[in-house]
Amino acid sequence: MTDADRLMALEEQVAHLTRTVEDLSDVIARQERSLDAATRRLALLLERAASAELDMGGSVPLADQRPPHW
Repeated sequence: MTDADRLMALEEQVAHLTRTVEDLSDVIARQERSLDAATRRLALLLERAASAELDMGGSVPLADQRPPHW
């Protein structure tokens, strides 16, 4: 294998690795957006649940209570 062949093989490998990194970066960005949206929805649901519990005469809003495993 000549130096030119080895150089071409290395360039191909770098090109494939660069594409893989870009693809993984896109996946991570999508997952981050999805996680952010889920976190916002969860916060909204916790607010609604706490408000409903307070309206029904509960003493401590659900969002302020410690989980049962503590």
